Amino acid sequence: MFEISRVALGDLTFDVRVAGPEDGPPLVLLHGFPETGRSWEPAGRLLADAGLRVIVPDQRGYSPGARPTEVSAYAVGELVGDVLGLLDSFGIEAAHVAGHDFGAVVGWHLAAHHPDRVRTLTAVSVPHPGAYSWALQHDADQKSRSAYIKLFRMEGTAESALLDNGARRLRAMYNPMPDRAAVDEYVRVLTAPGAMTAALNWYRALTRDFRSIPSVKVPTTYVWSTADVAVGRAGAERCGEFTEADYDFVVLDDVSHWIPEEEPAALAESIRARIAG
Repeated sequence: MFEISRVALGDLTFDVRVAGPEDGPPLVLLHGFPETGRSWEPAGRLLADAGLRVIVPDQRGYSPGARPTEVSAYAVGELVGDVLGLLDSFGIEAAHVAGHDFGAVVGWHLAAHHPDRVRTLTAVSVPHPGAYSWALQHDADQKSRSAYIKLFRMEGTAESALLDNGARRLRAMYNPMPDRAAVDEYVRVLTAPGAMTAALNWYRALTRDFRSIPSVKVPTTYVWSTADVAVGRAGAERCGEFTEADYDFVVLDDVSHWIPEEEPAALAESIRARIAG
């Protein structure tokens, strides 16, 4: 079972799920938009049972005690800094890291800029920003898939689009996620005052620096699914060009964007395999 603790990092307080033996190899799991650390619970339980110390934060904007109002507070560098602070708070010099969706973006930046703190990286759904950027520029399919980002960056308009009519559009985003109780939790969190704006600020704080990061020099696995509506094949297949260590590309056929909830066993196995080397 996961225990939920609260970790203070400066003026912010994060809700953090923790499971597994205290002396197990540390593994940090990073959720994406529009979810919370709950998305990692099914795979996280399997990984904790395998002997790993699993640490899953509700990230900046998602933890009620970590919702600054400035858009700039949600820049990728700030999100990476939160993970570094979390490692320090647990006394961890370096951890295995896995991230899904925007959590993968944080993972890529963490591994690229702080390789001494990352033992291995498993990125889920979103490829290295260099590969994603290439696809946005050269692949019409990816341009179409990523059109939603323009909406998400529109202050006020995006909040209304997702939350009006009982958060109907937000709920629709989670299809075909099988865990409806998880969906209810995500909606509960994101309909709290200021929460959706905080979550969308991850997109609004993006700059071109998001794309211009070094290749990753830690052992890496990238997990992509063929039924992902947000990330197409072009960027996924180019991801390996931005890694300079052992690299594995795992493809899950007929699985949606919501890999952690839809295929937790397969995802946990990919993470275990990467950690084992």
